Amino acid sequence: MAVMRSGLLRERTGGHARVGFVELFFDLVFVFAVTQLSHGLIAHPTLEGLLQTALLTLAVWWAWMYTTWATNFLEVEHHGVRLMLFGVMGAGVLMAAALPQAFEETGPAFAIAYVAIQILRTLFVAWACRHDAVLRMNFLRIVVWFLAAAPLWLIGAWAAPEQRLIWWGLALALEYLGPVTAFWTPGLGRSSTHDWTVEGGHMAERCGLFIIIALGESILVTGATFADHPWTGPTIGAFASAFVATLAMWWIYFSANAEAASEKIRASDDPGRVARNAYTYLHIFLVAGIIVTAVGDEWALAHPEGHTDLKTALAILGGPALFLLGSLLFKWSVFGVLPLSRMVGLALLGLLSIPAITVSPMLLSWLATGALLVVAVWETVQHGRRAEAG
Repeated sequence: MAVMRSGLLRERTGGHARVGFVELFFDLVFVFAVTQLSHGLIAHPTLEGLLQTALLTLAVWWAWMYTTWATNFLEVEHHGVRLMLFGVMGAGVLMAAALPQAFEETGPAFAIAYVAIQILRTLFVAWACRHDAVLRMNFLRIVVWFLAAAPLWLIGAWAAPEQRLIWWGLALALEYLGPVTAFWTPGLGRSSTHDWTVEGGHMAERCGLFIIIALGESILVTGATFADHPWTGPTIGAFASAFVATLAMWWIYFSANAEAASEKIRASDDPGRVARNAYTYLHIFLVAGIIVTAVGDEWALAHPEGHTDLKTALAILGGPALFLLGSLLFKWSVFGVLPLSRMVGLALLGLLSIPAITVSPMLLSWLATGALLVVAVWETVQHGRRAEAG
């Protein structure tokens, strides 16, 4: 029996659901958010600062990702949907502005904005799906999970700063557990990934655009730092390494894998499962890797000469390692293979940890960039050979 659909929902025609201009406009908020996250880690280069930045990155990603799931089902050209997205954008700007001091005085603003985004947007989607019983129940279960986590966010917002990480960590752990349990809810049952009838091409394109946001933020950070320092040989060398590393990460992600993964999810008989595993969860490693790489580039640009201190070495090597790990897990999740190129790249970065603190930041940056280039060239050669053989 055909399900009656409101004009708020996308019409599933079997083709690729294009990304709307309003979705691209919406993403501008998260350009700001990713920049704030990088600056936060730069300002607090401690273990506590790293944990805080990691938690905030997971929260920002979760707010963006759930909105991406929402717009996969919603007709973004509908005025009601656009107004909802504009409301999320407004709360998102507040959330992003609060990020640098989220573990100090702006904690309540961050928590309220985040909770409002997650609950109100999901309620809107549940209402938009009111004529589709399966989708409506799915989003009602998600609302319950967000409501369960909300008190933890709000208690943490008014708790002492040293306790905030615990409360918010519990809230985020609960929310990240939701998709794993298929949002099991007492009295409402659980969802099935087969119920999550996502349009795979749209999901893949949206996540690719977020990768571009993160890479663009990397260029903004390094470009602004480069402009503020004398253009000496070591500084120019560090900037060139940062730029080439950004190109290499784009190359690794988009050369062939992004399009092939898009085709794979479109052809899957369970696209909801692929979207949950490969995009909802595993892409966070890619985004985190780009953010940490940008921080390492910033520190290398600020002090390109002399021996590399521990925090700079960890960022310069850890950022690309996180990115390659995310890329490896993504390919394994979608294609069922563990690419040798990524494993070799990770091994090279591991070997670079041996001389890391004995060389200059500029040289270490180039060595890490070289590891990324090895993977990028390897992938290009392999893709070319597959194209010739096919």
